[in-house]
Amino acid sequence: MDLHEYQAKRRFHKFGIPVPLGKVAYTPDEAATIAQELGGLVVVKAQVFTGGRGKAGGVKLAKNPDEARTHAEAILGMDIKGHKVHKVLIDPGANIKKELYLSITNDRAARRPLLMCSAEGGMDIEEVNRTMPEKIVRIHIDPLLGLRGYQIVEVASQIDLPRHLWRQFNKICRALYECFTQSDATLCEINPLAIVEENGEEILKALDGKMSIDDNALFRQKELADERDTSAEPPEEIQAREADLSYVKLDGQIGCMVNGAGLAMATMDMTGHFGEAYGIGPANFLDIGGGAGPEKVAAALRIILADPNVKAILINIFGGITRCDDVARGLLTALDEVKTDLPLVIRLVGTNQEEGLKIIEEANLPNTQGARTLYEAAQKAVEIVREGMN
Repeated sequence: MDLHEYQAKRRFHKFGIPVPLGKVAYTPDEAATIAQELGGLVVVKAQVFTGGRGKAGGVKLAKNPDEARTHAEAILGMDIKGHKVHKVLIDPGANIKKELYLSITNDRAARRPLLMCSAEGGMDIEEVNRTMPEKIVRIHIDPLLGLRGYQIVEVASQIDLPRHLWRQFNKICRALYECFTQSDATLCEINPLAIVEENGEEILKALDGKMSIDDNALFRQKELADERDTSAEPPEEIQAREADLSYVKLDGQIGCMVNGAGLAMATMDMTGHFGEAYGIGPANFLDIGGGAGPEKVAAALRIILADPNVKAILINIFGGITRCDDVARGLLTALDEVKTDLPLVIRLVGTNQEEGLKIIEEANLPNTQGARTLYEAAQKAVEIVREGMN
């Protein structure tokens, strides 16, 4: 689960990281009112789950409330990389001397948290990694020991941070690691962590923030879970989450319903393999899980059928914990509730396989084909879509 910038910075503030104390506006008039409260120069920033906001015109400086209103009016409703802007953050302006990058994420290969820092802040870290990888300092953190002082000193030294800022940098790094662990985060990012001048003194301040929370830990992060913004999520993914299904919307034409993440990936790979030459591929990743009953199967099929891009449905079930007869009954329940003329390719293998196949056969479903192997099922689904394209 991703947090908006304003949510991430509010979380940072809770752990003692200095951030601008801005407010969120949903209308141009609200933006003007907040700018009036803050006084002086303000920054109007689109709140969407994507980078490149500045290049897209989603970040503007305003010298007065009228300019803030004008900028907010232009930004609200804007489409940035497929994300519609519903709100803007109004932050006080800052006298920036230098921009740094600081983040903590998980390094799956090392199985440890990874602190990354760069003197080249304010730009995409992917671009820095591509063009100047030597500019990124990487430090692994032992989860049993935590972030150590000597590691922070090493980072500060390697990025040539002015010595008078080391104490502040130490506090921010420790606070960021505490925020990372206590929030069950997969990413805590400050970009930029800026050296700004306030009242004639240089200080470090997190001018932008990004956080991603582990979905599997949300049951113990109720405060964060309640802040989830579903406006940017496809409605199918919201429905899937409510039905306890693992679903990701893709751009293909073959709706896939599979039990087990590994089998689902293999099904997607196989349909992509046979359909690549024709521009045909999977329309989704959908794992109904190991013990799915008829209700969950019905919910899964409804989600697939709600996608207008789907031209054929491939159902690939290996009956282990999930029984094939339960899957078959779930399919009939869903098809009775949501009528469809879309062709189906069904592969049922494993526990109660024959019972499941018998239920499907006796239902006399129109436009339905069976398959004994995944290889055969993927070929049939691709061929169906291909014929419909001609």
